[in-house]
Amino acid sequence: MQYIIGMVMLSMALFFGACGEQKSGDSRQQDPIVESNAQDSKDSQTSLVVGATPVPASEILEFAKPLLAEQGVDMRIQVFTDYVMPDVALDDRSNDANLYQHKPYMEAQNAQRGFKLVSLAPVYVVPLGFYSKKYASIEEIPNDADIALPSDSSNLARSLILLHDFGVIKLKDPNNLAATIESDIIENPKNLRFKPIEAAALPRALPTLDGAVINANYALQAGMSIKEAFFHENEKSEYVNVLVAREDNKDDERIAKLKEVLLSKEVADFILEKYKGEIIPVSSK
Repeated sequence: MQYIIGMVMLSMALFFGACGEQKSGDSRQQDPIVESNAQDSKDSQTSLVVGATPVPASEILEFAKPLLAEQGVDMRIQVFTDYVMPDVALDDRSNDANLYQHKPYMEAQNAQRGFKLVSLAPVYVVPLGFYSKKYASIEEIPNDADIALPSDSSNLARSLILLHDFGVIKLKDPNNLAATIESDIIENPKNLRFKPIEAAALPRALPTLDGAVINANYALQAGMSIKEAFFHENEKSEYVNVLVAREDNKDDERIAKLKEVLLSKEVADFILEKYKGEIIPVSSK
């Protein structure tokens, strides 16, 4: 009888001991998960996703990336090949900020699409220029020639202002940032036919046209130089490319640090050295 009681007590001791060991083992297995979650939370607080077009915006951001890392912010660059999607992604919170557009374009997107985007700082100027693969000067452009312009409303108006400034056409009001082909051209001596085309497609379309007004970033991307343009905007252009965020995150500390880096002497020197005057940092104006 004593033997049976002893065996029962021994079995109970082993059972509860095993339960205690399993519980302790579960606790130890959960510790790395807790630490992993804490690390993920930390990463989300210090990372920053920024939208950009390939040239020059993404290249400038790539240069700025290690400078921003020194301030504790890990930047991931989201590259887009058109002018619309970076703002769409910013609006739907796929990213935190973007760098590629000037303020009039941003304001037009806000008005047309209901976005609530804000300009935080001017960073660089991407001059707009007039190019042709068929002719060597504006004087050689024939009457009734086909000239392509960027199709988005802000850069279309900007193109018309450029053509006005260099005597190709005359506008009713050259200060109107919403000028259109139909309503604002009052003189067109060569009876040029203007064709709005999506900005990114202009370099590819140029060989089939008599001329085109092209943004320097797309010209650079296509291996063209502003020096090939018959004429172009200068460093006094009002169309300065800006760092953009949303109204609800414009005061984010990570974006403030990015702004500081983009306006630094290091970034300005990089732009001047890499683009040889094709792109103009705002600090050099």
